[in-house]
Amino acid sequence: MPVMEGAYRRLGSDRANYNFAVDGGATGNLTLRETLVPAGATVLGGYIEVTTPLGSGGTPTIALQLEGAADLQAAAVFSGAPWSTAGRKSILPVFTGASSIRTTQPRPVVAVIAAGTLTSGAFDVVLIWAEV
Repeated sequence: MPVMEGAYRRLGSDRANYNFAVDGGATGNLTLRETLVPAGATVLGGYIEVTTPLGSGGTPTIALQLEGAADLQAAAVFSGAPWSTAGRKSILPVFTGASSIRTTQPRPVVAVIAAGTLTSGAFDVVLIWAEV
């Protein structure tokens, strides 16, 4: 977790990782690897980097959350945006006060897989946060 410190603030970033080959794709809440945003941090923005588009024989939806339900990415079917093509995708916090997320305790990124299972795919979630 890279961190920059100043007299009145601390900025940091975290990266969470999903890879079907490691994590599987069962329905339910899946804590993504490699991240824990500190308590009291305000997530200002970030992005999803899809490296391998998600696959399934059904029609699962995937949402991403940190502090509350779908606060990073609303539930979306695997065969549509943002999951169906490789590349960098937006998340809900967009560097505005109204869209920021404040953590109440150390939090991992959680993928919520519903309505079916995944059979392939990989992505990272990168979050930029500040402690004041």
